[in-house]
Parts: sequence; structure tokens; C-alpha cells
Amino acid sequence: MPIRNSELRHIYAQKALSQIPRLLSNMDRNPYSPTYGCFHRDYWLDKTSDFPDAVRQFGVQALALIYKYKFPDNIYQNNNKIRDWAIAALDFWSKIQHQDGSFDEFYPYERGWVGPTAFTTYASIEAFQLLKKEIPDKTKSRITNTIKKAAYFIAEGETEEDHLANHHAMASLALWKAYKLLHDDKLKTAFDKAFSTFITYHDNGEGWSREYDGIDPGYLSATVSFLSKIYQDHPDPRIKKIIESSIKMSSYFVYPNGFYAGSLGSRNTLHFYPHGFEIMSHDFLIAASVSEKMLFALGQNKLVPPEIISDRYVFYRVPEYLQAYLDYSDLSSPLPELPYEKKSLNKYFKKAKILALSKDNHYLIANLAKGGVFKIFNQQSQKLIYNDCGIIGRLDNNMIITSQWIDDNYQIEVNNNKISISGNLQYIPPNKLFTLLKNIIFRIVLLLTGWSPKMSHFIKGKIRKSIILGQRPAPVSFTRKIYFGTSWNLTDEITINSNVKIKKLSIGDEFFVRYVPQSRYFQSQELDIHGWVANKEWLSQLNNNKTNFRKTKLL
Repeated sequence: MPIRNSELRHIYAQKALSQIPRLLSNMDRNPYSPTYGCFHRDYWLDKTSDFPDAVRQFGVQALALIYKYKFPDNIYQNNNKIRDWAIAALDFWSKIQHQDGSFDEFYPYERGWVGPTAFTTYASIEAFQLLKKEIPDKTKSRITNTIKKAAYFIAEGETEEDHLANHHAMASLALWKAYKLLHDDKLKTAFDKAFSTFITYHDNGEGWSREYDGIDPGYLSATVSFLSKIYQDHPDPRIKKIIESSIKMSSYFVYPNGFYAGSLGSRNTLHFYPHGFEIMSHDFLIAASVSEKMLFALGQNKLVPPEIISDRYVFYRVPEYLQAYLDYSDLSSPLPELPYEKKSLNKYFKKAKILALSKDNHYLIANLAKGGVFKIFNQQSQKLIYNDCGIIGRLDNNMIITSQWIDDNYQIEVNNNKISISGNLQYIPPNKLFTLLKNIIFRIVLLLTGWSPKMSHFIKGKIRKSIILGQRPAPVSFTRKIYFGTSWNLTDEITINSNVKIKKLSIGDEFFVRYVPQSRYFQSQELDIHGWVANKEWLSQLNNNKTNFRKTKLL
């Protein structure tokens, strides 16, 4: 069995520090500017945004870390400019808070619960704790008051149809950190309530937490990170049990080629949060196995390296890597096998509807709840040899339909040699774009209703439902069967149940249909795999006969 290679540790610091010039370039560093300390360059310089996105103030944590700690080739440590800019970032964060304690992320008067408020509250508390001895008293008082108002807003709980486990984990983390900073017993009570709510999103038996309507391994790693940060100074055995089960489940989505998660998840996220795995490596060696594989892959520019992450979200990743470096576990114990390394494995998670199969030197992992999305890897060459995100097509009315949708009505069968999924294809929510008129109308609505937190949350809930959630069954059904006996085969049958016609259809390859801001990043493995596109003859038979099928030999 392998052991950890401590020489890899520097990758965390290198990847993070390489982005500090980018973070600082996004920041208004002019002390005479009214937006001094703002990280949203589109707002303070380009003037292409009419409000400051609070989420970008998460960058303050990165500045505080590089100011305080020694990292390899860290030219920023103990530099007074870095300290002053970090304090300015905290101060600007306090200036853009709404009266109810909330902040905005995507549009004015959004009043986001966790996205802009809990995330930035956590980051600001961490930065404040590192810098508080050097913050002027008036500024210190203003920042602590902002933290308290934000914490009380978070404590009120979910009011915007936010059904995301990682957000509830972050709400718990922000409230715990606020309680530790402010010593306010009401915040301790609020933390207990928030954590109890998070538990309702977690299946401890299988080790996954609900992200909208299913498991998303990318955000599961985020949940591990957030809960582990709490566990560091609050070693509650309940938290430890959840972290352990989550780490074990995450390990199934570590792929032989070094990539992680992706289209198998409910939110298609490709990212991996390593800090929690580093924190827990001493307690659970499987955490070290996962983080070691992911760290090596990060060094090969796999996963989602910070250099390709959008400006909005790179602010999260930099401090995550810096913290992972600080809490890196240099272990001498042999590391356990990851699921894909096992010679024989047949594990079906019945509630998540995830199948992991290791057989004949190949590793298959499938999400049956998502219409049978699956990947196959060669264990010896460690290469992705088949990637299938399901069925996608266009009707004659130009509406897009797909099997890549989570639907509780799917009929699913699993046995030793075959899996079968059948149900209706789903309409994809239309990709609505802003026009000048639509943007003006939307801004007018925000101006008229933005004074009301209740209306703000109602609007956000409606937006989320229209572009992300809900079932939209199309009058086209499918049956997908995967056989893995002496040979591995895939059969897809498509049936039209109305007068519609299909004018274009594809099976397989990498594609995403759900709106998720932290997804759809390019990965080099996309270049190696191609899907199948139906020709005119096949489509003609489908439209005339109302049914057609395709059989593919996988191995």
C-alpha cells in the first residue's frame, strides 16, 4: 500500500499563491476611493455592474492568511500593504450590508441567505481573528457589529427555497464561528438549530447530503470541508460521524484518471474541496487516500485549478488551498485502497441510486437517479474509456429534451449483470437571456420590492424554480439497459408518445443541462471521448415508427 508523499504538499500553496496577483488586481487598492477594499472589479472599475457582489469579499481571508503565515515563496508575509488591504476589504464588506444583516450576490436587493451572507461572514470572521490586534478600534467595532447582524440574519434560517446541504453546513459554520468570536449564547442556540436542520439533508447510512434532489460529490466535498472546520474546535461525535460517512461516499467519485465527480452529480460540479480531508486524515486514513490522489491530480492541472475558475468563485478556492497546506497531514501509515483500485466491487447505494462496479480491470460508476449517466475507466491504464451523460435531443418545436434529469418516477432495476432505467425524457428549462428591456423591467421590480426581505426571498425562490428545479416530462420515453456479464453492452430505446417529431438526437459524450454557476469548466478528458449523433435515416425510422433503439458494445 502507498504512503503519503509530503513533497506534494507545496502544490496547495503554489496553486493558491499564484492567484494572489489576480485577487489583488480585482481589488480597489486606492485608499482615497469610495470603493477602497472592494474585490468586484466589474463594479468599481469596469462599471458593468450596478451593485457590488459581496461574495468576492471572500478574498479577505486569503489576504489575512498570506499576511500571517509562512508559505513556500510567500512574498506577502508581514507586508503592511497586504494587512491594510485586508482591513479595507473587511471595512468595505461592512459598508455594503443591508439593514437586515444580509448581502447581495447575483443582483441588487437579493438578500442572499448563505451564498453572499454566510460565506462572507465566515471568511470575515477568520480574517478578523487573524488581524484583530492590528485593526483600528473604530473599524474593529464596525466589523464586529456587521458580523453580529449577519449572524442574526443567518440564524433566521432558510427563507428562499434553498435546498442545498452545503449551504446548511456553511450556515452552521458561520454561526459557530460567530458564537466563538462574540460569545453570544443566542448564536450557540442558533448553531444547534442550524446543525439540526442540516442533519435532515444528510443520509448517514450511505454518506451523502442532498443538493436540490440528489447527491452531488463536488458539493459533498465542500460539506466535508465546512463541517471539519467546525470539528477542529468543536469535536462533537455527531459531526465526526457525518464527516466519516461523507468521506467514504466521496471516495467512490475519485476516478482512476485523477478527475473527480462531474456529470454524475445532481449539480454537475467538478471541484474538490481538500481542507476537510486534510483535517480528518489522522482520524480516517481513507481521507488521506482521497486527498493524496486529488493533490497529485491538482498538480497535473486536473480537477478545477484556480487559474480557470471564474473571478466570482476563485475567491473561495484560494483560502481553501492555503488552509489545506497548513493542516496537511504528513502520515507514515499505509493508505487504504480507493474504491476504483479494488479488483472486485459491486456496491449499490439504493437511496442515492449510485452504482459502483469494479470488474475485469474496469471501474464503472453510474447515477441511475439521473437517467443512467455513467463512466467507465480502465484500471490499468487509468484512462476514461467511456463517458455517457445520457440522451439529448431537439424536437421539431425546438424544445430540448434529455434523460439527464433526476426524476423519482424512473423505473430502476439493478441485479448482478444488468441495470435498467426507464421513464420520460424531460424538457430542459429554456436558456433565457437578458435583453435591454427585460433587464430594465427586472431592475424596476427590484427597486419597487427590494425594500422587503420577504419579497426578495420570494423572487429568488421563483427564479430558482424557473431555471433549476421542477419536473417537465416530455411526450417521449426511454429505456436504458447496461449489461456487464461476459461482455459489457448498452441499449437505448426511445419511444415517441405523441405527434411531436425529433429532428436531432445524440447519445453519450459530456454535456450538462442544469443551471449551476460552479460547473461546466473544461477538463482535458473531454477531448478523448465522443458521443453518437443520430443520422437522418435513424431519425426517420424513429419518427415514422414512433420507436427506435441503439445498441453499443462498451467492452
